[in-house]
Amino acid sequence: MIASVRGTIAALSLTSVVIDVGGVGIELQCAPATLAALRVGSVAALPTSLVVREDSLTLFGFADEDERAVFALLQTASGVGPKLAQTMLAVHRPEALRRAVATDDFATLTAVPGVGRKGAQRIVLELKDRLGAPSVAGSGQQLASVRPSEWRAHVRDALVGLGWSVREADSAVEAVAEMASPDEPADIAVLLRAALQTLSKA
Repeated sequence: MIASVRGTIAALSLTSVVIDVGGVGIELQCAPATLAALRVGSVAALPTSLVVREDSLTLFGFADEDERAVFALLQTASGVGPKLAQTMLAVHRPEALRRAVATDDFATLTAVPGVGRKGAQRIVLELKDRLGAPSVAGSGQQLASVRPSEWRAHVRDALVGLGWSVREADSAVEAVAEMASPDEPADIAVLLRAALQTLSKA
């Protein structure tokens, strides 16, 4: 079990980061909000989860331990694999998922690409007593933000990485553009969630 990875960031892509650990480049699959907080050349330490399949070994990286724990619990629900669990965390923070499951908020869950009404009902049924109760004050964690001039590319790339076409991604970015201030840092997670909601209604 690889519990965490610490090293210098060697490369970033739409869906992953490569971290140099003692001369070995280790690739981690990460949610867009996690990737948005990383920079090539800087040092990062990310909690990880290794998913073993017959034909592959995939290492997933997370912003914190809570996100990793929720990632593991989501996969215990029927029909939820690592990719879908990561997509759920790309759309919603752990506290938002806890709240949705605890309150039978199927609309929030079905905002995730790949989760339909029946899937949302199954997730609630199977995880309600396992995911934990949401805190009253929320997690208090700061979401990843970028400079005003950079958010469009981050959100567009994240949507394409989640399976939407470039045309759909561009349309969703324009639909949420008014939410971003031209003078203040943009919150990638909030804008990404809004863009996904726009696409789900289309």
